[in-house]
Amino acid sequence: MFPIPSIEERENIVSKTLVITLPLTVGLLASALLSATATAQTGPQPKSPPPEAHAKAREQLNKGVQAFKNAQYDAAVEHFTAAVELDPDFTTARLYLATAYMQQYIPGADSSDNMKMADEAQAQFEKVLEQAPGNILAIASLGSLLFNEKKLDEAEQWYQKLVSVDPSNKEAYYTLGVIAWTKAFQPITDARAQLGMKPADPGPLTDSNVRAAIAFTNRPLIEAGIKHLEKAIEIDPEYDDAMAYENLLYRLKADLEESPEAYEADIDAANRFLARVLETRKVKAERNARPPTQDPR
Repeated sequence: MFPIPSIEERENIVSKTLVITLPLTVGLLASALLSATATAQTGPQPKSPPPEAHAKAREQLNKGVQAFKNAQYDAAVEHFTAAVELDPDFTTARLYLATAYMQQYIPGADSSDNMKMADEAQAQFEKVLEQAPGNILAIASLGSLLFNEKKLDEAEQWYQKLVSVDPSNKEAYYTLGVIAWTKAFQPITDARAQLGMKPADPGPLTDSNVRAAIAFTNRPLIEAGIKHLEKAIEIDPEYDDAMAYENLLYRLKADLEESPEAYEADIDAANRFLARVLETRKVKAERNARPPTQDPR
């Protein structure tokens, strides 16, 4: 049995998990791209341009990478654009070009210039996938970009694509769970408010007709999200962020149940996942606090 945390601990952990931070952030994607560049540069391109153009394209790539590392994204875009103009099949340069655009996109800002960055990034990632349909970084980037644009249906499609080409990608399964929670949270919260239920009031939703209507669309979504999170935890048994969202999804599921008994069963499941979150984070903190093991030699 997992110890059930206090009300204060539950409120604290739930409030923290409501802040969505996707593992596949632009920074991590860019880091992965940087680490892959050396290998990618040495491999043959699908179609080789004339040797002089090929060499100039790689020179522009290298200049772009330096600008990218220095956060000079406008200059990086210029260099990467020059590289793909010289060598249109230079997938690595095009991937960098897309990422440089994406790096400049600010989620939530609706200015035309900001949206242009997102559109340019999406277009270039899609061109990468025309050349290399299984490119994991391009697929993950499109999913992350579209999620940040709140285009959840499109983001979900790309993350489904990601798990099909990379079945061991725990972040993809996790993000599919986050998308499920994001889609279901607002309609269930709105229904509670419509029925005059306070946030702290126990469920399920008090009106059977409202509950049935909300459940018709959202119960399958929630159940799919739980399965995705279970897969993420199967891949990484210490994936506490996935546990936190499974806790949240069970709380949404509880509001759609037909009886107080089923509601309580879901809340118990949520509390067990919450306890696992607290225990796992405690174990990780203690592990990180230990001094590194000294070589006895």
